[in-house]
Amino acid sequence: MMEHTYAVIMAGGGGTRLWPVSRKESPKQLLPLLGKETMFQSTVARLEKIFSPEHILVVTVEEQSRVMQEQVPSIPKENYLIEPAPRGTASVVALAAGVLRKRDPQAVMAIQTADHHIRNQDLFQYLLRTAFDVADKGYLVTLGITPTFPSTGYGYIQQGEALDGDYKYPVYAVKRFTEKPDEATAQILLRSGDHSWNSGMFVWRVDSILAEIERQMPELSHVVDEIVTAWDTPQREDVIQKLWHDLKPQTVDYGVMEKATRVAVLPAGGLGWSDVGSWDSLFEVLLPDMNGNVSVNSQHLPLDTH
Repeated sequence: MMEHTYAVIMAGGGGTRLWPVSRKESPKQLLPLLGKETMFQSTVARLEKIFSPEHILVVTVEEQSRVMQEQVPSIPKENYLIEPAPRGTASVVALAAGVLRKRDPQAVMAIQTADHHIRNQDLFQYLLRTAFDVADKGYLVTLGITPTFPSTGYGYIQQGEALDGDYKYPVYAVKRFTEKPDEATAQILLRSGDHSWNSGMFVWRVDSILAEIERQMPELSHVVDEIVTAWDTPQREDVIQKLWHDLKPQTVDYGVMEKATRVAVLPAGGLGWSDVGSWDSLFEVLLPDMNGNVSVNSQHLPLDTH
């Protein structure tokens, strides 16, 4: 099955909450925030342990794609799918799935983002391979993160019954999605013991996700069908420019996952995951010295510095 597996990196964000380091012309995924590699380079390096560069696609905007191709020249240029303008993760998923179905009708895709940090990469590979097995049976699979505190910044996924199957990791049917709760609700969800944070990492067959998009978001489905039909023709750019800007921005969580029927979750503890979406989450990942100082990519001589 692995010959039909692909990774799709969503990499068009601006990272505004990490201002002033992250800016429009140099967003966080293109910066070496955690070491010598940029976050985009680290994401690709993590995925290249499972996928060949030819099986890694990147959805981003034009100005970022040029820098990304310089940072990771191993990914073929035709694997960069360019959004004329950001229209939410639902449109990213639909476009990537449509292009992949045209290339490989049996494709199974893993949705990743360019700004996640994952410390336990062995567990990540194990989870992803299990998720592919589950997705091959027609499920839309999400990787959950076992919550460690009552976060109000993440969505939550409630797990239902365990799925039957000879899986190498516990897999559950999804009972309910709860978007970013208030503090009191987050406390309740944490204590329940059957909720995971929504990591935004998904695995599914392209035919499964495109069928759900067609059912729940028919306008987006129609637009992507037209774009993909013109994909290998000289009219591609004209068709994209004509249709893309009128799409209503929507996330794949709201637009598809919350009302989908066959959804599964793999709740992952010990993954060492962070979405590095703010200065607080960045400092949770970076390790300070004995005086609490954090120094990245620099030679720092701390003189009475705490």
